[in-house]
Amino acid sequence: MDDVIAPGRESDPLPWGRARSGALLGGTLEDLRESAIVVDDDGLIVAVNSAAQSLLGREASELVGKDLHDLLHRDRYGHSVPRTRCRMRQALLTGDTRHGDAEWFVRGDGALIQLSWLVTPYASAPGGTGALTVLYESAGDVRHGDAGHSAPLTELDRLALLAETTTRLTSTLDADEALHRLAALTVPRLADWAVFDLITERDEVRRVLVMEHKDGILVERDDLEGPMPPVPAESPMPLSRALRGAASSLAGPATYQGPPDSGIAVEQLRLFTATGMHSAAIAPIRGLRDVLGALTLGRAQRHDAFTPADLPLLEDLTRRAGLALDNARLYQRQRKVAETMQRHLLPQLPVLPGLEMTARYVPAPDASSVGGDWYDAFALAAHAHALAIGDVVGHDLDAAAGMAQVRNMLRAFAWSHPEAAPSAVVTRLDEAVMHIAEVPMATMILARLTLGDDKLWSLRWTNAGHPPPLLITHDGQTRYLDEAHGILLGTGVTRPRPDAVTVLPPQATLLLYTDGLVESPHHSIDHGLDRLRRHAASLAHRPLDSFCDLLLDQVRPSDNDDDVAMIALRTPPPAGPA
Repeated sequence: MDDVIAPGRESDPLPWGRARSGALLGGTLEDLRESAIVVDDDGLIVAVNSAAQSLLGREASELVGKDLHDLLHRDRYGHSVPRTRCRMRQALLTGDTRHGDAEWFVRGDGALIQLSWLVTPYASAPGGTGALTVLYESAGDVRHGDAGHSAPLTELDRLALLAETTTRLTSTLDADEALHRLAALTVPRLADWAVFDLITERDEVRRVLVMEHKDGILVERDDLEGPMPPVPAESPMPLSRALRGAASSLAGPATYQGPPDSGIAVEQLRLFTATGMHSAAIAPIRGLRDVLGALTLGRAQRHDAFTPADLPLLEDLTRRAGLALDNARLYQRQRKVAETMQRHLLPQLPVLPGLEMTARYVPAPDASSVGGDWYDAFALAAHAHALAIGDVVGHDLDAAAGMAQVRNMLRAFAWSHPEAAPSAVVTRLDEAVMHIAEVPMATMILARLTLGDDKLWSLRWTNAGHPPPLLITHDGQTRYLDEAHGILLGTGVTRPRPDAVTVLPPQATLLLYTDGLVESPHHSIDHGLDRLRRHAASLAHRPLDSFCDLLLDQVRPSDNDDDVAMIALRTPPPAGPA
C-alpha cells in the first residue's frame, strides 16, 4: 500500500511511527469505494486511496503533502476559490461534519469535474487531528461495476447518501421535484426501480411516480402511474401496511400470488409483473402528523435481493422525504391562501364607454405570492374616474395588509371629495398613513381621468415617488410623464405636491406600473426604463391584453425578485365627422 502512505516529514521525530500509522491508514482508505482523502489540521493531504487517484487523475505523489483546497478546489470557471468561501476548509477548522453538493474540482489533466463532498473529523495518527474528505459524483452519475450485483454500502457510503438526500430534498418546495430527486438518489445506487404512492389530502391513494433505470438512464414509466384503490383497514400486505404507517418490510412476486385481499394487492401484482422485480423493500413516508405515502424500491436486473439489513437505510430516506413533502404541501397551502387573498385585495376594473382597460399582477417569485404592489380604478363622477397604482415596502403578508389599508383610505378620501385635485387627496392620504396605517413607506400615482366635450380623454395626476407613467401613441412614439413628481408617502416631511395635466391622443396607450417591471440588481433604473420604452413602442398596435402580457414577458428582468403590478388603458379612435 505504498501508494497511499504519506512520506514522513523531515521534522517528524517519529518517522517509523508515522509510517506505521500511514500504512494502517492506507489500508483503511482502500476499504472505501468512494474517493477518500485524509488531511491534517493544516489542510495538507496526508493520504489518499486509489479511488481518489482515479477520480482526480493524479498519482499519490502529486497529492500527498499538498494543500487540498489550493490544489483541487475551483469555481465553475476554473478559478481558485477564496479560502474564506471554502466550506470544506471551514469544516476542517471547526471540526464539524459537513456536506456539500455540486462543487467544482480540477483533475490532473486540467479538466473540471463536479463533485459532492463530505468532510468529517478524522485522526490520522494517535493524538493527531485532521479530517476525512470523501469526494463522489452525483447520484445520477454513480458508477457501478457489475450490473447484476450491488456492492454493500459501507457506513461511510450510507452517511454520504443521507447527507446528499438531506441537501437535495431541503432545497426545493416542489413535491414533484423532491420525488424525482429522491428517485435519482436511490436508482441505480440502491435499486433498479423506485415507486412512489402518495395519499392525497382527500385520503385517496395515487401512484405518482414510477422510475426505472434502463440503458444507463432514468426513465419515468407513466404507464404504471395513476390512481390507486383505497387503503384497506386490515390487510397484512406490505404496501397496505406501509400506507397505514406500519414498519417497513420486504416483498417479492410470491407475496401477491395468492387471492388478493384488496384492490391494492391487485395493483401490486400488476406492478411486479410489469417491472420484473424479484425483490422489493417498502417503507412508509411519514410526515409530522400523518402518513403521506410509501416508497417501494425494487430490484429486477440485480440478482441480489433486499434483506432486513437494508430497511433502516430506507426508513432514514423516507423520513427525510416525509419532511420534504410536508414542507412542500404546507407551502402550496400557504400559496393558495395567498393567491385567494390577492384576488380579493385587487379590484375589478370599471367599464368606461369606448375606453379599454386591463391590469396585471405578478407575485414575487420567492415570496408567499402576495405583496405590497397594487392598482385601483373607480368612478368619481359621471365622466370622471380615478386611476391609482402603488407600492408598499415589502412583498409579504404584512405588505399586503398595508397595501389594503392605503388603497381603502385612498378610495374613501377620493370619493368624499370627487372634485379635489389628485395632489390634495394624496396629501390627506400621506397624513393618514403617518398616524393611522401600519405602513413604513409607500410610493403611488393617483390620476383623475375625465372625458371632455371634444370627446378626448384628459389625465390629471400627481406622483409620490413612483416610476413615471408611460404614454405610447398609436404611431409608436413614447413619452414618460415625469412631471408632477413629489416625495413618497410616510416620510413625515411636509411639502406641496404638484399636479400635471395632459390630453391623451386617440388610440394612445397609457401604462402605469410598479418598479418590479424595470428594476434589476445588475442594471440601472435608466436601463430598465429604456427597455420598457422601446418594447412598449414596438407593441403599440397589439391588443391591450397582448400588450401587457408581452411586456411582462420581454421587459421584466430575469433576476427580478419583486412583485409587479400594472394597469393599462387605451383611448378610442378619433370620432368621425358628424
